[in-house]
Formats: sequence, structure tokens, C-alpha cells
Amino acid sequence: MSHKRIPKRKAAIAVGGVVALGAAVILLPSANASQDGASNDAAAAPRTLKATDASDLASQLAGLLGDAFAGSYYDGDRQRLVVNVVPGDDDSVIAQAKKAGATVREVDNSMAELAAGERTLKSGATIPGTSWAVDPRTNKILVTADSTVTGEKWDRLESTVQGLGSGMATIKKSAGTFRTFASGGDAIFSGGARCSLGFNVTADDGAPAFLTAGHCAVAADQWSDAQNGQPIATVDQAVFPGEGDFALVRYDDPATDAPSDVDVGGQTLQITEAAEAAVGQEVFRMGSTTGLADGQVLGLDATVNYPEGTVTGLIQTDVCAEPGDSGGSMFTQDGLAIGLTSGGSGDCTVGGETFFQPVTTALAAVGATLGDGGAAAGDQAAGDQAGGEEVGGEGDQAGEVGGEQAGQDDGAGYGAGQGAEDGLAETH
Repeated sequence: MSHKRIPKRKAAIAVGGVVALGAAVILLPSANASQDGASNDAAAAPRTLKATDASDLASQLAGLLGDAFAGSYYDGDRQRLVVNVVPGDDDSVIAQAKKAGATVREVDNSMAELAAGERTLKSGATIPGTSWAVDPRTNKILVTADSTVTGEKWDRLESTVQGLGSGMATIKKSAGTFRTFASGGDAIFSGGARCSLGFNVTADDGAPAFLTAGHCAVAADQWSDAQNGQPIATVDQAVFPGEGDFALVRYDDPATDAPSDVDVGGQTLQITEAAEAAVGQEVFRMGSTTGLADGQVLGLDATVNYPEGTVTGLIQTDVCAEPGDSGGSMFTQDGLAIGLTSGGSGDCTVGGETFFQPVTTALAAVGATLGDGGAAAGDQAAGDQAGGEEVGGEGDQAGEVGGEQAGQDDGAGYGAGQGAEDGLAETH
């Protein structure tokens, strides 16, 4: 498969050597004494963490704190993990979170209460053009309605949100329309449809394959790397709508070279492994229509009601995208594969919301691994040990973001990445 490089604008992100996950310091209850020489039982100062390490720590604290844990997010400016805690009779949970290196914030809404609110929205407000996800920064459910939600539909949505009670949810209006966009990193074509290749992977039998959006794969079975070209890959598995928007597409030639990198416009970024997203994390997206774009993760486990049906378990971001970007790769500057472009609203002129399929979930579902012999999803997180060990993990080879220029009028699929401004600043 040839890999065409057609960025809309020149982009420059730092592409140095492969950066493995830094030694994530997870749950170190006795590692730090206070500056004034107090005992180790004193609350430790918040730790400076990379976003991926903060995600690992958040997972550990969720298990440690139990019902007191009410979500978390990454403060990129201060490089700290902020953990929401519902105060109770046992104040030790707050001390435990602080000792682990997190910034602790006391909030009112528990995860159980927020989950109950989402179930109410599902039963009472599953309306095309709406979405919802828990926003840990506000400790509320963020409900978004696109421009098609008007009249009786708006009244129904607003009434359902109000019925959740004060302080449980907020509604945001989007100027655009939620839709899937066919396009991606390097474009892939099928008939009149165009999407983007997300990441090259290795199927469970060792054959080369790639991940893309499920809504692309359910629309067409065979895909080419050139418009009106001969098919080079065939859909093996696809999910859309439902519990995700992802597909595994196998290359027809078992000798196909499927490198683990992303074309970011004139240069490539090596992909080392898949990782979970964290709210507040800076991410990049590559798509065949709009090139490279960046933004932040706004929410996890988002539910989106597309015209074609409801999709759950997505990542909500403020990264822009346009038709033809669907299936394209979302990743970090450190070379971690995070998501596959699903859909959203707006464009790369006025901005908007874009939703992504988590790569870790897709890998686990299809049984694939990133790159040559990379760990399957679920084994990706490096550094999960607790009890005072510093844990680092070298990422396994990750699949390349291929996807040739895709951007089709009647195919399904949102955008994978808009051309970023020249000289995109290095963020870490």
C-alpha cells in the first residue's frame, strides 16, 4: 500500500525518538515527607505527571477510593491529576489520594448518581442530534444538542435534564449537526465513499490489517488506497451503531508492509502503543481532508445519538474535523494511539465537537495488536503497579495511521484531522 502524504497545511510537531511511558509513580504512600520534615503520614504535595501517567494513577485511585471516587481530570497547565472525592465519614480517603500525588477536590455528585442520570437521559432523551458525557471538571453531565434539536425535541430534552435535579447536568447548544464523516489520515476509498485509515495493526492470526471507523466498514466491504483503484483490503469485523464505532480491515496481500507511524505532514510520528484518554489531555488528530489538528479531551464514555443510531463509549473532544476524516487517528505527541475519528458537528473553520472511538477498546474487541507483536488492548497500560513502585513501560509497536486522503460526500465518517497551523508548538 502506498502512503500518500497530502496535508492541507504544513504541520510541525516534534517527532523525536520514540518516547516510552515515563516511570509513572503510582500510589507511593511512604515516598514523600512534608517539606518541613513532618512524618510520611503527612499529605504529599501533588505530583507533576504526564497525561498518560495521570490516567494510570486515576485508574488506581478509582479502585482504592471506591464509592468516594467521583471522577478525575488532567490539569495540563500544572501537569497534575485532579481527583474528585465525595466526602463521607471516612476522611482517610482524601489523605490516601493526596498521598498518592493527586490534587483532591471535594464534590457533591457521586459516580453512581451521575450514572443514574445518564440512564435517565437514555430512557427519556435518546434523540438524534444529542450527546452526553460526565464532565469531571464540573462534576455534572454535559448534555449537547445540535442544531436539529428544536421544538418538541428540545422541550423533551430540556424537561429530562431538569428532571435530574439541580446541579446534575448542563445543556450546551451546538451550531452544527452531529454526523459521521468519511475521511481520515491517509485516505481509503470504496466506490463513492472515502474514509481514513486509523492505525495499522496485526490481526490475531498475525496478518496485517488496520483499524478504521465502523460506520465506514458497514457501508462498504472492500477498500482501496486510491480513488477508483483496485481493492487492497477487506472488512473483517465492524461495529456501528451500538457499543462503539470501529472496524478491523485486513489487507488482501499478507506481505503488505504496515508500519507503526502516523503521517503528520512531511514527517512521520512513530506510534509506540495504545493508551487510555484522560479528560484535559492534549491530543492530535490526523485526517485526509483536514490534515493535522489538535485540541483537548472533554469527556469519556460519551453517548452520541447519530441519525443512524446511538453509539456509546466514545471520547468527546474539541478537536475539529470534517467529512472525509472518519476513521482517522487521534494520538499524543509522545506517540500513543488514543482514538479513531467517529463523528461530530462543526468544521475546522468555526470549530465544534468531535467524538472518537477509544483504540484500546477496539483492539480488545477485535483481538488485534498494534504493530509487530504489540500488546493487545488491556495490556497496554505500562506502570500499573501500586505499593510504592515506580513503573515505566516501553510501548509495544503501534499500528500506523494510514488512511489516504478520504473525504467523501455520501460515505459515513467524520474528520480525522484538520491542517494545523505552521510550526505547531511542541507541548511537552
